[in-house]
Amino acid sequence: MQNDRFGRSVESVSRRKLLVAVGGGGTAALAGCLSSESDDGDETDPDGDDGGGETGGDGLSGEVVVTGSSTVFPISQAMRDRFMDEHPNVTVRVESTGSGGGFENHFCPGDADINAASRPIKTAERDHCTGNGVTPVEMQIAGDALTMAVSTENDWVDCMSFDQLARVWSEGGAETWADIDSDWPDEPFELYGPDTTSGTYDWFTANVVGDAGHRSDYVGTEDDTTIVQGLEGSPYAMGYFGYGYYAENAERVKALEIKASESDACAEPTLEAAKTGSYPMARPLFIYPSEEALQREVVSEFVRFYLENSTADWIAEEVNYVPSSEAQASENLSALEEITGA
Repeated sequence: MQNDRFGRSVESVSRRKLLVAVGGGGTAALAGCLSSESDDGDETDPDGDDGGGETGGDGLSGEVVVTGSSTVFPISQAMRDRFMDEHPNVTVRVESTGSGGGFENHFCPGDADINAASRPIKTAERDHCTGNGVTPVEMQIAGDALTMAVSTENDWVDCMSFDQLARVWSEGGAETWADIDSDWPDEPFELYGPDTTSGTYDWFTANVVGDAGHRSDYVGTEDDTTIVQGLEGSPYAMGYFGYGYYAENAERVKALEIKASESDACAEPTLEAAKTGSYPMARPLFIYPSEEALQREVVSEFVRFYLENSTADWIAEEVNYVPSSEAQASENLSALEEITGA
């Protein structure tokens, strides 16, 4: 296949230009969104790899560090594997630290090139980054249907409203299932969820729990398998995580349908419902590369690859998330090109 002067295939470059051409405009709504290289190798480091993306005989080389959301983690892993297949001299490290944990401990201090997040960056986090000379760039890359799940032995509830969920998950809230509905068992909840450093925790607290705040007496973890195991262990357990982890374990746990208010119809968590916005706990997912890291060719090319592939069908088929829309991908690519000049 013919390559351009950067080592990219002509097919890849043409696709990028097509995405940019069909895009433009403001940020797409959630329903719409869910709706190696060198300058000819002349200045290659004598050792073949200075960690900044200079190239040797085998093409693009260097290291990219991605931290952040456990929800976005499977997407970034898949992107890493595909990118490294094409660029075997590149190492992409993907670490699941939680959205907030990634910003606070890795990305804003300048120790990571990209942070993945299952909610938008907070003002305090952006200020932290700015204070360290790190400029985050927001790129919406997929959509998710946050899933509330229970044990497969739970035969008394199939659907819950935001108000009921808030009563369960708020500080000082309900203690037993019967506190929510007198027909339900008079047994205490056994609650499992993401850690407080998680963007999933933040999104659920802001959009469902509300001002009362998320209760602290639950098992919090960044390992979603721990939540699944907890739900398997008791008929009175409840927990929440990204749709991708539910889809992987659909035979082990039971997903609840959700309605935003008592007058609404119950909606099942599915990728189609997340794409159309008919599922009330649909949410966007993000990556945040820094402008400074994007000046390194190895980072900018990984991000370019990530964005060009963010509309791919395999994101839904293999990792169970809603791919980005063409318009959102083109907007992201335009932002990347404005920063890198390439």
